[in-house]
Amino acid sequence: MNQKNLTDIEIEYCTQCRWLLRAAWMAQELLVTFEYDITRVSLVPGTGGIFEVRLNGQVLFSRKEKGRFPESKELKQLIRDVIDPDRPLGHSDKVE
Repeated sequence: MNQKNLTDIEIEYCTQCRWLLRAAWMAQELLVTFEYDITRVSLVPGTGGIFEVRLNGQVLFSRKEKGRFPESKELKQLIRDVIDPDRPLGHSDKVE
């Protein structure tokens, strides 16, 4: 495990919209995929329809900007591309 590759992920979700379960599921998916690379995944309660995923403070995905939620494989690819671009993701790399 390479210390420089450890990362912090935040998933900010709208409590008014009841998106906690979606955020928690996404956190679980990322923890399983990147179990040795992630320092922590934080669920951050927010309001106003927010669903935003940040990696080390940088926004990777914003529901507001994209007009939709991220797909699990899409988010895994975005994170992989930052922390370890050469890493294969198995079925999450397949183009549909």
